[in-house]
Amino acid sequence: MENNKINMTEKESLALITSMINSAKNQVSETGRLYLLWGWLIFICCTVQFVGLHFFHFEKSYYVWLLTWILFIYQIFFLSKERKKRKVKTYTNEINGFVWLVFFICLVLVIFIGSYLKKYEMINPVLLVLYGMPTFLSGIILKFKPLIIGGICCWTLSIISVFISGEYQLLLIVAAVIAAWIIPGYILKQNFKKEN
Repeated sequence: MENNKINMTEKESLALITSMINSAKNQVSETGRLYLLWGWLIFICCTVQFVGLHFFHFEKSYYVWLLTWILFIYQIFFLSKERKKRKVKTYTNEINGFVWLVFFICLVLVIFIGSYLKKYEMINPVLLVLYGMPTFLSGIILKFKPLIIGGICCWTLSIISVFISGEYQLLLIVAAVIAAWIIPGYILKQNFKKEN
């Protein structure tokens, strides 16, 4: 069996390596789409729930959170479609994906345990702590300061939330998603447009 050898010049080899690096870079660059979708949805859910509780004394205003399941289903299809498009599988993408998977699992567990034990006053402060974790880590992984700052804002707001009643904690979550997901999402979107 004869070995097929590809003879490349030094210039062609360098061009190939450069194109592979640029392809990998494009996979790391975030579009900001999911940050914006989740940021705005949580912003809307918190605002609707706050208005329902504070102004209309509607105890079941938490039903608005069912909208998150629709976005979650969309995200599954979106990410599987994106994965098929990818030419290069990067370690960065893989690690970042696991960070957000761990976040989702912890989020579901906190909500379930807090609701089951009827410790509702603890859920929002813990959620703010959790929001900070994947945001901060994604900022570190992607080397993107707005996400790092957003994560720190979430943690700061979690401390403040301990001193505020439950319905007003919803406003802190609104502030957290603006700092952690909406603003970084728009910056990522703008950067992505410039790069492409």
